[in-house]
Amino acid sequence: MSNVTNVLSTGIEIIGSIRFSNDMIIDGKIEGEITSDKGKITIGENAIIKGDVTAGEVKVYGNVQGKITSRRCELKGKSKINGDIKSKVFSMEEGAQLTGRTEIGG
Repeated sequence: MSNVTNVLSTGIEIIGSIRFSNDMIIDGKIEGEITSDKGKITIGENAIIKGDVTAGEVKVYGNVQGKITSRRCELKGKSKINGDIKSKVFSMEEGAQLTGRTEIGG
């Protein structure tokens, strides 16, 4: 089971920290820190995250209120981020909203 994807779908609400090691898709509401050393996280269009997100790769389609730290970060067209982003590789599609600072590279 080397390529396991964890899914937290719409309708799920979690208050507390999440730690994972593989891939994760979140489309629910999370209030707390989300952490993975190397995993990939996809924050779906219906997701509302209130807390910091740290992962190897982060794709955001939904709403994040907190700091994002990753090796690769992609903000998709309808995403809304209210917080800072620190990433080695960063891309932002037209329509994405970012309120905060970015630190790219390094």
